[in-house]
Amino acid sequence: MDARTLLDQLFPAGHDVVFDGPYFAGSGRCGAGSVAVIGSVDAAPIGIELAHRMAGAVLDVVREHPGRPILLAVDTSGQRLSHRDELLGINGYMAHLAKCIALARNRGHRVLGLVYSKAVSGGFLASSLLADVCYALPDAEVMVMNLPAMSRVTKIALERLQALSQTSPVFAPGVANYLAMGAVEALWDGDLAQRLDAALAAPVDGDRRRAVGEARGGRLLARRVAERVRTDAVG
Repeated sequence: MDARTLLDQLFPAGHDVVFDGPYFAGSGRCGAGSVAVIGSVDAAPIGIELAHRMAGAVLDVVREHPGRPILLAVDTSGQRLSHRDELLGINGYMAHLAKCIALARNRGHRVLGLVYSKAVSGGFLASSLLADVCYALPDAEVMVMNLPAMSRVTKIALERLQALSQTSPVFAPGVANYLAMGAVEALWDGDLAQRLDAALAAPVDGDRRRAVGEARGGRLLARRVAERVRTDAVG
């Protein structure tokens, strides 16, 4: 689904979102009131300019509209892989974006992520995945690292990773696997405006992803390991 169609379906009461190249931002009207919208189109790789612009938009909402919910609808093929971006410190720009989203959450803004097309690698990790809750459309594409790249980094044979990906969502791309791991809370279909209203009305109950992933059979050890780290540290 393209971004303009998505916004029309999310906000049938209207929106003032403005598109500028790969970036868009504005606000939409729904049952809960006004929602700030920040995102990107065309699987845009997130370089220093786009990361800085999205971070600035988040800070603008925090300053000018205290408590307003924020919807992150980021369509990205990942962080931009260029020598220029590396030299200019893209890691710092991505971290700045992540910290701005964390600031908004800490200041009481409900932050929702919605993967409507593609979410890959650092572009996903530093945006929609840092929301209070992340949702996705059924035909969205989600991955953090493809198996050949994972093989190069971990030194595990590609054939072994391919075999593991058949039984463990942790090693496999695809929105169904991220749903199983709890990274994606639910898939949105049907009436998207109704889905958005329900998500905004749902109580905020901390980070449930580890528990959800365990319950769905996608991540069986994450919650228990995290609990042990916390209790051992206190002890």
